[in-house]
Amino acid sequence: MKNYLNFESEIKDLEIKLDKLKDPFNQEGLSEVDTQNISKLQNEIDDKLKNIYSNLDPWQTTLVARHEDRPKAKHFIDNLFEDFTLLSGDRFYGEDLSVICGFAKFENRSVLVIGQEKGEDLESRIERNFGMMRPEGYRKTIRLMKLANKFKIPVISFIDTPGAYPGVGAEERGQAEAIAKSIECCMELTVPTISIIIGEGGSGGAIALASSNKVIMLENSIYSVISPEGCATILWRDPKKTLEASKAMKLSSKDLFDLKIIDEIISEPLGGAHRDKDLILDNVRNSIRKNLDFFSNMDKEEILLQRKNKFLSIGRNQGFIPSSEMSDNLLMKTNVINKLINKIFYFKKFLIYILFFVLLIIIFFMAL
Repeated sequence: MKNYLNFESEIKDLEIKLDKLKDPFNQEGLSEVDTQNISKLQNEIDDKLKNIYSNLDPWQTTLVARHEDRPKAKHFIDNLFEDFTLLSGDRFYGEDLSVICGFAKFENRSVLVIGQEKGEDLESRIERNFGMMRPEGYRKTIRLMKLANKFKIPVISFIDTPGAYPGVGAEERGQAEAIAKSIECCMELTVPTISIIIGEGGSGGAIALASSNKVIMLENSIYSVISPEGCATILWRDPKKTLEASKAMKLSSKDLFDLKIIDEIISEPLGGAHRDKDLILDNVRNSIRKNLDFFSNMDKEEILLQRKNKFLSIGRNQGFIPSSEMSDNLLMKTNVINKLINKIFYFKKFLIYILFFVLLIIIFFMAL
């Protein structure tokens, strides 16, 4: 049974009519007139979908991002990767089922896959905690990201969460610290990291895994510091002002791409990703392949520098500092001299120890 949003009532009526025309139990067979009606109805549905989805307001986009039938992280993991090996536990407290982690193959390339999973039905959603990670979930991802970094394996994350779990137990186990450590780990990795927001990218629960070289969004997904309901409650003391909050927050993929907060938008099928799951799989596969190829010729210093510059440059082009006056530290440095300078700074501790040791030897011989 299909699920429809409140602004899709006309589409629902048309599709019910279409299903009746296609139902072989109601008719002996399809006449030429019936075939024409089916084609006419299908074209009308396509036109309605195109008209509605090309003019979605931010709140309607939020509803699409939360759609029950929207493909979840597990769907992408099962269909895009081969030889997926599930890994569990944070080695401190326990397992968090709201995040799926493991090593896999993507077109014969080893990758670490991380997916925030909401669940498909009520039972699995409760088990997965509706995609809201606890501290042990973030610590599990930190453990595996460090392991991937050690073996030079790229990290691919699928983001889909309303936010980190705000329960008492999670706070007692250090929720804020776990999120901060996850962001720190993401920023320090020297392997390519790609984050794809497939539904909701909510608050620190999302940014803990989305501090990546490439932050990508599906066309009808959202990415924000708080939910529209939460924002409306805080600013207007009225949770019903979700449309005003959604517009003010600039949470849609188009707004965030214009602000250069994200790097790419993956187009969705007409009517949302849930209407053609095979097509959205192909689009995501092409994006992952393109971005992995982009980093294939970069060394670890360049990968780290690219990520650092990406986040340091956010807000600068439309802020008080003109782009012409942007610090040289925000520009990619790929020439030999700069690489040498970066390596010197990387090994500066060792150089200090060597110089100190040489100085001691000189003082020793002078004393003789």
